[in-house]
Amino acid sequence: MKSAKYLLIFMLFIMSGCSTETEEITVSAAASLTDALDEVIDVYNKDHPNVEIHVNLGGSGTLSQQIVQGAPVDLFFSASLEMFNRVVEEGMIDKKDAIPLLSNQLVWIQSKDRAIIESMEEMNKIAIGTPETVPAGGYAKQALTSQKLYDLVKDKLVFTKDVRQVLQYVESENVNAGIVYKTDALQSEKVMVNEELSIGEHDAIIYPVGIINNSKEKDTTNSFLTFLQSNEAIKIFKEYGFNEIDGDIDGSIFSTN
Repeated sequence: MKSAKYLLIFMLFIMSGCSTETEEITVSAAASLTDALDEVIDVYNKDHPNVEIHVNLGGSGTLSQQIVQGAPVDLFFSASLEMFNRVVEEGMIDKKDAIPLLSNQLVWIQSKDRAIIESMEEMNKIAIGTPETVPAGGYAKQALTSQKLYDLVKDKLVFTKDVRQVLQYVESENVNAGIVYKTDALQSEKVMVNEELSIGEHDAIIYPVGIINNSKEKDTTNSFLTFLQSNEAIKIFKEYGFNEIDGDIDGSIFSTN
């Protein structure tokens, strides 16, 4: 009788251990989301302590290529609708599992320790993300081109692997100025937004997020995606300078190929 009691206790212990097994998901996210996403994950983990979220940060173009080439990713959080749609077109994200979540804006930045730059002629080096792989760089190229400035300053341009590297170059004064997202500018105490230099026209900066079709943790990934849309998460994103997507933008923006 006593041995049966001990066996029952042992079985309950084993079952309890199974119920607390860690679930792991991988999120590939645009570098500009770094700080806000870290805080969002910390808050999510308070109610989901058994979920471990690995974050792969980088330029959205590079991340989209990794996903198309088979990288083990559960969720893609892009800073570019175009690069997100590449993954959709490859059949790796269903439109029903994709959401336009956030928006951002471009700003010029320069070191706080230098006099305000008032014209392009004052600069020898300007940092932007590599347009082909870094959404912020693509938007920056559009903005400069719309003002007929891109060809005039292209010899001054220093291209970076992601938008955070632009920020680093400006902080270290390796360049005179750079074009980044407003959210990145707000995270540095060493740079300031330069409002003397105008930002030209460019495509709307939309951050879509979606579940990868071959995710092995669909339920857990969907739980986190649901949290990303919650008022609690959106409040955090807004604190970092992001805007919530207007209701006029919906799933119709995603590729139909």
